[in-house]
Amino acid sequence: MIPRYARPDMVAIWEPESRYGIWLEIETLAMEAMAELGTIPKSAAVEYRAKGKFDVARIDEIEREVKHDVIAFLTSVAEHVGPESRFAHQGMTSSDVLDTCLAVQLARASDLLIAGCERVMASLKKRAIEHKMTPTIGRSHGIHAEPTTFGLKLAGHYAEFARNLERLHMARFEIATCAISGAVGTFAQIDPRVEAYVAEKLGLVPEPVSTQVIPRDRHAAFFAALGVVAAGIERLATEVRHLQRTEVLEAEEFFEPGQKGSSAMPHKRNPVLTENLCGLARLVRSAVTPAMENVALWHERDISHSSVERGIGPDATIHLDFALHRVAMVIEKLVVYPENMARNLALLGGLHNSQRVMLALTQAGVSREDAYRLVQRNAMAVWQSPPPRPSTALIDRLRADPDVTAKLDPKTLEGCFDDAHHFARVDEIFARVFG
Repeated sequence: MIPRYARPDMVAIWEPESRYGIWLEIETLAMEAMAELGTIPKSAAVEYRAKGKFDVARIDEIEREVKHDVIAFLTSVAEHVGPESRFAHQGMTSSDVLDTCLAVQLARASDLLIAGCERVMASLKKRAIEHKMTPTIGRSHGIHAEPTTFGLKLAGHYAEFARNLERLHMARFEIATCAISGAVGTFAQIDPRVEAYVAEKLGLVPEPVSTQVIPRDRHAAFFAALGVVAAGIERLATEVRHLQRTEVLEAEEFFEPGQKGSSAMPHKRNPVLTENLCGLARLVRSAVTPAMENVALWHERDISHSSVERGIGPDATIHLDFALHRVAMVIEKLVVYPENMARNLALLGGLHNSQRVMLALTQAGVSREDAYRLVQRNAMAVWQSPPPRPSTALIDRLRADPDVTAKLDPKTLEGCFDDAHHFARVDEIFARVFG
């Protein structure tokens, strides 16, 4: 993670002070539960709550000697608490602290990601409604196909992010588990009620079988969900990049006053924000494979997952959080050019209505194969004619084709070129998406 693509609220979740603060709360809550159960003196839990502190620099100093982060942390806290600290970490193992802490961090990160996703959805909905009936050409394989509306394009992305929001909620639910079960997860040295108490206080649920570590299929599912969200961001960013190409220019990123597009060419207005988004999406998705590979740990536990998660936990959540808010801002400020959409729609002289003519011929008794052949030979002639092509290029050729006019009267043929036909179901689709 680098500061350039980071937002402070998400970064704060992964700062050492935040991590050790969660560790301290886990240890303190566990002591309070043990005190209630009579396992340790109540005075020890009270003392730990009152005096429990840590010093990051001191933890680092101790760790350089003992080569163990949790022991270094406990030693630092003990220096503040005094003799009662001997009751801390009773029957617990390092993974109880580390895994439960990671669950808290990922749950908190999820809350920020959910808020970011909701902002993206709000921006898409607003702009989709604004351009609900703005005609534009739809493209398949990058080639003109049939008309759609710019609002429908955005509505499709909104529907995808609505699914992504569900995925983030499910990812949060699955990751928010607590393990305070001791060595190899048998509760041999600690009462399961301690785990239940800590889980409730931290807003988690107990892991049914922790085997000393929380099973990593949960984490794999979490990072897979983040990868899918990132893919949705890249799909939307790629659409904007294509629409901003000079030859298309149907929409473009907002160009700030004083912004410079190129160090060499003063005229440039480059889609740098959406290009950044595509790159960030790739970084987020790069966490998915190692998260999957973390699932197969040795026996009850090993720590091959640890180094991976220390990297992908902060990086994936910080990058995705930044990307969500950046893509929302891009859509909020997106500059849309309906006049260029109309120009491009007319670019091929009415070829986008070829299917309607073919269907009309089949309705008139022509086989589908012959109808396709009749329309295609006229359409290819339009393709091969030099631009600019008149908007009536295709219908003019069809009117001059006796095989076509023998089957279609002028009114029927003319009706095939009414673009309003393509937008008749827009309201119905919007109702499906936005209710």
